[in-house]
Amino acid sequence: MDVTLTAAGGQEADELRSLRTWLTDVDELRGRVTSVESPPVPGTLGPVLDALAVALGPGGVATALATAVISWIRQRRGEVTLKISRPDGASVEISGKRVQGLDDRTIRALLADAIRILEAAEGTGEVESPR
Repeated sequence: MDVTLTAAGGQEADELRSLRTWLTDVDELRGRVTSVESPPVPGTLGPVLDALAVALGPGGVATALATAVISWIRQRRGEVTLKISRPDGASVEISGKRVQGLDDRTIRALLADAIRILEAAEGTGEVESPR
């Protein structure tokens, strides 16, 4: 099953390109990340990157994705919000503004919430979306 990652904050396509590069450097995610693009707007060069789709499966892929996303967003400068959505509509949003100053304990809790959402997408159980 695929989960979708979308960005908000002003430079969405650039942020998604950066995230895609980051994710494809993770062994467990290599070959699982696909760009979701819309057709080019008339008068522009090339398609628009709207989202990333990540194919989940067994073997710790959900944990690898959640860990990589948290690590990536902690490195961002400025305001960026990333939303990870399952096909059934459950989602988790992570904001760079809210993550950078968090202590390790809070980061672990955020990571656990993200992993729960993603593992449910792998078919390992049903959970409700965190607040």
